[in-house]
Amino acid sequence: MEISFEIMALLVAVATLAGFIDAMAGGGGLLTVPALLAAGIPPAQALATNKLQSSFGSFSASWYFIRTGTVQLKTMWLSIACTFVGAGIGAEVVQHVKADVLMSIIPIILIAISSYFLFSSSITPHPDDKPKLSEAAFAFIIGGSVGFYDGFLGPGTGSIFTVCFVALGRYGLVAATARTKVLNFTSNIAALTFFIFAGLPIWELGLTMAVGGFIGARMGARVVLGKGQKIIRPLVIFMSMTMAIKLLWEQHSQWLQAIF
Repeated sequence: MEISFEIMALLVAVATLAGFIDAMAGGGGLLTVPALLAAGIPPAQALATNKLQSSFGSFSASWYFIRTGTVQLKTMWLSIACTFVGAGIGAEVVQHVKADVLMSIIPIILIAISSYFLFSSSITPHPDDKPKLSEAAFAFIIGGSVGFYDGFLGPGTGSIFTVCFVALGRYGLVAATARTKVLNFTSNIAALTFFIFAGLPIWELGLTMAVGGFIGARMGARVVLGKGQKIIRPLVIFMSMTMAIKLLWEQHSQWLQAIF
């Protein structure tokens, strides 16, 4: 399909902002998917094209965290493998199953995430705190299930990974965010692979948006290391609540309009 230069430029700008936000708190898809749909892209192709462009952004942030030593891949190999498998299965299943039931659960998950960050007295674990799950259990349970969710639908994946790393892995926010981006990139690549086999991504559009997403994600990763918890905590709360409200409105707008 033909896309004008003006629309393309706007989508690149949206991808840049989304990459910046996604690197810090997740939720970039809240901006890019509606923008793609508004540009007239069919839903399945919009999801696949978004995975294409967001893969570059998540790679940019992941590589920055790896290069600065914030995260070491050798400590995450099992989580990476389980996340990849889970996301691949999710991307395959979503092409054959209606997602209505799961879509109704997402706002509840997002509200729970924002409530955790909002009301938790401290989200910086004590040095003596022990992880509530072993590395292997975290990889299979969290990596596999959240990876599946990202391949199947995706909204709020970054926030879910972050809260799991903080609450179950007992990582600080910066370390949790860095590990989140590595697993987010993993799930993006796995889902994208299956979407490519299905012939869904719009390559020219996705790669053009990827330029903006890559730049935005690199800027966001730098802010994480510079500002840390001061920026991440309120942004996770804001993005999680915004996504929850948006999804609830989309699901129940007719009912709400009938009341008000």
